[in-house]
Amino acid sequence: MPEKADRSIRTLLRHLTMDLSPLRDSRDFRLLFGSGVVTMFGTFLTLVAVPLQMKELTGSYLAVGLVSVAEFVPMVVCGLWGGAIADALDRRKIILYTEVGLCLTVLILTVNALSPKPQVWVLYVVGALSAGLGSLQRPSLESLLPRVVRHDQLTAAAALSAFRWNLGAIVAPGLSGLIAAWFGVAVAYGVNVVTFLVSLVLLQMVRAQPRRENAPAASIRSLVDGVRYAVGRPDLMGTYLVDVAAMIFAFSTALYPFLADELGVPEALGLFFSASAVGSLLASVTSGWTRHVHRHGLGVIVAAAVWGVAVAVAALMPNIWGIFAFLAVAGAADMISGVFRSTIWNQTIPDEFRGRLAGIELLSYTSGPMLGNARAGLMAQLGGTRFSLGAGGLLCVGAVAAMAALLPRFRDYDARTDEHARRERARREEATPVQG
Repeated sequence: MPEKADRSIRTLLRHLTMDLSPLRDSRDFRLLFGSGVVTMFGTFLTLVAVPLQMKELTGSYLAVGLVSVAEFVPMVVCGLWGGAIADALDRRKIILYTEVGLCLTVLILTVNALSPKPQVWVLYVVGALSAGLGSLQRPSLESLLPRVVRHDQLTAAAALSAFRWNLGAIVAPGLSGLIAAWFGVAVAYGVNVVTFLVSLVLLQMVRAQPRRENAPAASIRSLVDGVRYAVGRPDLMGTYLVDVAAMIFAFSTALYPFLADELGVPEALGLFFSASAVGSLLASVTSGWTRHVHRHGLGVIVAAAVWGVAVAVAALMPNIWGIFAFLAVAGAADMISGVFRSTIWNQTIPDEFRGRLAGIELLSYTSGPMLGNARAGLMAQLGGTRFSLGAGGLLCVGAVAAMAALLPRFRDYDARTDEHARRERARREEATPVQG
């Protein structure tokens, strides 16, 4: 019996342990992963430093809030256009050029911070420019992943990318805040410049990816073709619609300051904001089981429903630790949903559409949280913080259930039998194997 129990424990641990095979087998994935780690820390430095500097220069809540407004339009427009150029041009070159551009934007912020009279307008203009460049780059980064990782390792690669993001989201903001507070925003910007230079060295070492023959020119028509392709795939539409519905109804970070005040512990605000990342990180490091899942559509539905239930239960918790625990569960569910959505995208979307569809993905998972916070604020105005949080979670569950009923092809998606997954698997088996 002890030996049988020991074997069962080892089997369970193997199923839970994060699958590191993409890092082990693909040199280019290692380089992209390392670049992402470095730039994530640098990016958080700037994300912390810009609003801090704006507050120091203006003392205005409105001025700080308008930074995000200035970034929104270029983020949306450049995200869609970035998808079009990712399918038309050399993705590796796009990544390198935009990385240089992002480095230059932070250099401008550094010079402005070191000047005797730093200018407020520079923060707005550079913030918008940086958001646009980042959105131009993101589709090329997303669509490069299937080229450097084996088809059967795409789920593991998505989990590793999520782990990188979640770890950074927990550690980087705190370190960034300390650097900006202790040494000043100019130093924070300067360190970010260095991180971009290190990232550029790593990205330059990524092998050149051949441009696809007969690639469509980047145009409005090619964007429309990409949207038409997505609309014609109910399984893909399910990934977008379920995520947007979950975010609109259950994303509620705008409520956290009010929730902390109502509990009489304003110092707990940071805990609420970090809870989701903590849950996501725990889900990432125990994500080995996800490689055995094939019904990814159903996985997205279940994870999104758990996200809604966890948010609703958090609204009932009487203390900060109960709320923290269920917000962490919500974050874990969101991470699992993201892994399965990424798997469907990367295993089924043809390479000629991957960039444009990545642009649509960017639009879906950036607009959802913004709309969610607007919904949360409106419902809180009508019924209070707890009402908004709890009702939003329940509405999320209802919306997800409705999507599951309306999109049977998404609900029944199976990577082993889906025609698009099988076609992409066969195409990649015929192509040159991914280099290690």
